[in-house]
Amino acid sequence: MSRRWMLFVDGENFTIRGQEFASRNHLALKVGPYWKKDVFLWMPNPRPVQRPYCISGEVEALESEAIRAYYYTSLIGSHDDVEDAETSLHKIGFAPKVFKKPSGDRKSKGVDIALTTDMLTHAFQNHFDVAILIGGDADYCPLVNRVKSLGRQVWVWFFSKKEDGLGPALLKSSDVFIPLDSLFTTNWPV
Repeated sequence: MSRRWMLFVDGENFTIRGQEFASRNHLALKVGPYWKKDVFLWMPNPRPVQRPYCISGEVEALESEAIRAYYYTSLIGSHDDVEDAETSLHKIGFAPKVFKKPSGDRKSKGVDIALTTDMLTHAFQNHFDVAILIGGDADYCPLVNRVKSLGRQVWVWFFSKKEDGLGPALLKSSDVFIPLDSLFTTNWPV
């Protein structure tokens, strides 16, 4: 039986770590619909709501399409810049949540709070069997443990190495960890 799933992307964390991963691995990120420096990053394939086939056999247990895919990020800029980022992320297939942050700040608390609130709300309302978190921050451990206590599974998909931002505590808290290294490399070639 296929399992219902939702995707929750900490876009700030994924963008920062993805840019670093790309630089270290000599991958050519190209500004366009899938990447805006320091704002958002995704892979040209697969669509966010589509179950990726090449990363792990475990994903075969998931329904072919996610119920919803959320992307949380922030930027320094105008209201129009926020709207442009939301439009770009929506075109890719995400339900975007873009926050404006003060200049000089590297991260916005709005991202973590909104992701946490949404994942918990959907877990309480029984909207998914599996929550997929794309993020490596160990600050998500209490969220992961709470969602698991509600009878849901939490899978973490992220880069596989500690230097790529994967918190060991988050890795241990998750039900399943699936590295994104090869999927990312395949979609952003040298």
